[in-house]
Amino acid sequence: MNTSLSWIKAYVPELDVTAQEYTDAMTLSGTKVEGYEALDADLENIIIGQIKSIERHPDADKLIVCQVDTGNGTVQIVTGAPNVKEGDKIPVVLDGGRVAGGHDGKKTPGGVMIKKGKLRGIESCGMMCSIEELGSTRDMYPEAPEYGIYIFPEDAEVGMSAIKALGLDDVVFEYEITSNRVDCYSVIGIAREAAATFGKEFVPPVVTETGNSEDANDYIKVTIKDEELCPRYCARIVKNIKIAPSPRWMQRRLAANGIRPINNIVDITNYVMEEYGQPMHAYDYDTISGREIIVRRAEKDEKFVTLDGQERTLDDSVLMICDGEKAVGIAGIMGGENSMITDSVKTMMFEAASFDGTNIRLSSKKIGLRTDASGKFEKGLDPNNAKAAIDRACQLIEELGAGEVVGGTVDVYKKVKEAVRIPFEPEKINALLGTDIASETMLDYFRKIGLEYDEETNEVIAPTFRHDLFRMADLAEEVARFYGYDNIPTTLPTGEATTGKLPFKLRIEEVARNIAEFCGFSQGMTYSFESPKVFDKLLLPADSALRNAVQISNPLGEDFSIMRTVSLNGMLTSLAFNYNHRNKNVRLYELGNIYLPKQVPVTELPDERMQFTLGMYGEGDFFTMKGVVEEFFDKIGMDKKREYDPGAGKPFLHPGRQANIVYEGEVVGYLGEVHPQVADNYEIGEKAYVAVLDMPVITEKATFDRKFEGIARFPAVTRDISMVVPREILAGQIEAVIAQRGGKILESYSLFDIYEGSQIKAGYKSMAYSIVFRAKDKTLEEAEITAAMKKILNGLESMGIELRQ
Repeated sequence: MNTSLSWIKAYVPELDVTAQEYTDAMTLSGTKVEGYEALDADLENIIIGQIKSIERHPDADKLIVCQVDTGNGTVQIVTGAPNVKEGDKIPVVLDGGRVAGGHDGKKTPGGVMIKKGKLRGIESCGMMCSIEELGSTRDMYPEAPEYGIYIFPEDAEVGMSAIKALGLDDVVFEYEITSNRVDCYSVIGIAREAAATFGKEFVPPVVTETGNSEDANDYIKVTIKDEELCPRYCARIVKNIKIAPSPRWMQRRLAANGIRPINNIVDITNYVMEEYGQPMHAYDYDTISGREIIVRRAEKDEKFVTLDGQERTLDDSVLMICDGEKAVGIAGIMGGENSMITDSVKTMMFEAASFDGTNIRLSSKKIGLRTDASGKFEKGLDPNNAKAAIDRACQLIEELGAGEVVGGTVDVYKKVKEAVRIPFEPEKINALLGTDIASETMLDYFRKIGLEYDEETNEVIAPTFRHDLFRMADLAEEVARFYGYDNIPTTLPTGEATTGKLPFKLRIEEVARNIAEFCGFSQGMTYSFESPKVFDKLLLPADSALRNAVQISNPLGEDFSIMRTVSLNGMLTSLAFNYNHRNKNVRLYELGNIYLPKQVPVTELPDERMQFTLGMYGEGDFFTMKGVVEEFFDKIGMDKKREYDPGAGKPFLHPGRQANIVYEGEVVGYLGEVHPQVADNYEIGEKAYVAVLDMPVITEKATFDRKFEGIARFPAVTRDISMVVPREILAGQIEAVIAQRGGKILESYSLFDIYEGSQIKAGYKSMAYSIVFRAKDKTLEEAEITAAMKKILNGLESMGIELRQ
């Protein structure tokens, strides 16, 4: 968003600041100024002169010698300009003056100094200037000649500053406007902020509804078929159009804002768009069939030729402006070639409407066309602004003699947008800001920016053009920016809690990283996008649920065409990379999501589940990996009943060296040795081991609650047992019996020996456990220990286990 300082001063007459003062103050009050350009920065000592006489140069056919009245005497200037004649009033830079650049329109940094000198032996005491030499272009000054010196109108005052006469004594500011401040995408909005910032009176233009005794409703009918996308549509009629250049003051304001003047009708629509932030469009009334406007969605694959002559293919999400037979414009973006305003137009229809911002943004992107109008509409404009804007345009038409305005307005506006009422709570505002500002001072700030106060209900009424005001915190922001952020004192936070900590889920993940790195694992990160070929490499059956993956609609390629449903491919690929680069004893871990669709094809978001994946080869085996998992469980308080079920049935793991990890009866992960064929598929030349833990389930079961227990006061008693155990019985089953039957006095147990060999009968193995008993309140007696051991041994014998003597 750009504005000129002169245009701002038109609505804040008492504003008297330098460009830098304006920049600093506006930025501090919340309207950030990115930078500014002084249009006369490289212009100096340039006045309006009048040519009194012209003579040919005696030694140059293309040069002439002019005597120029400067209002303070006559100077001689030699020029080669082909377009000047006696009596012309022209810009003259005098000796020691400065111009912006050359005839090519390119500015020279610091400008070019003009000094008195001789041209082919004839003295020249200055230079006549083209518009390009003054730092501008014919786009912004259409009355300037294509080649030659700029000619002022006859009423120009000789001796007056040419810079001022051309409107170049101005500063253009560039703003960074946040998308929630739609009101500041207009000169009036910026001027209102400037008035509040500098404590000056804001004087907006006075708009009166003009028009003859006729009624626009007799000329045009408007029907809105999609009120969600077009909540308001205003139309007015102008007859007896007279196309002509717009006045210089309007051209200068538009040019300063970077808009090329064209003619009075086009310039008025652009002027009101900049002034009110409300885009408008003009249609040739005689091209509107049926004298009717219909606002509807486009048909699928409908073709439409826009003003730029391009044919656009539309779909049914694009909103169209149509007449009784055809489309005449793409709503909020661009009009059609079939209804454009030409120099022969007699009657026209002005449109000022409000459209859904999101729809305009998406439609603009779909058809590949973004305009100044769509850039404003996509922010979400205030529908209550449309009527004032169209009345302002018609007022300017009458003032400039551009046509005859028909009375009345066609205004379709069923659901009126109401102002927002916010409870006024000065105590809470001060508490939030850490200030002590009087309520009257706050209300004074609010009045300066157009907010009202209802004393009966104690509510602040935010006008509809302020889309960003809904709650107390929004009002506090308004107070803070006008009170001055630099004036708010530094205070300490208040409240019971002064420190924070990570959310529980992130604390669990932090423990996972710490344990993995403590055990020698390095963190890796792999892609969530994978190839369907991964399922075959992992030996997944054709009917495996893991093959039902989310398909990427615009994949980078087949290798990245689905979202992963299992985390092992990335881990095994990383292990393979390290193995093939001859790295030994590699240990890696990853915390990353898998994506499990609830159904295929996908109709809702998939289940994203964080997986803690560990992988290693080299030193270590199945039990090494199991130890890392146990360490993690102990650290996060999962110290209840843990089991390892060898019947995991994972096709990518070794059938005899894998297990599901079961906690309190629920599977929380799995671990095992990678299947030899899978290892070959990934070109890993030695045994590799993996573990995968499902973090959402683990987070539910983890706890950091700890109960302190002091050092034991009474002695422990240890009993060792050696058993001959059937091979199919697992250590976990034995430990479950010991834990269940050991009673309250059981403190711990540990396996210290396991043996299979020729000294043990076939089908059996030898296992030895050390069992520790201790009471917290007394010294144990032999009878209590014997009773506990008998229960344990009876339980073991019932499983077919024999006690070795």
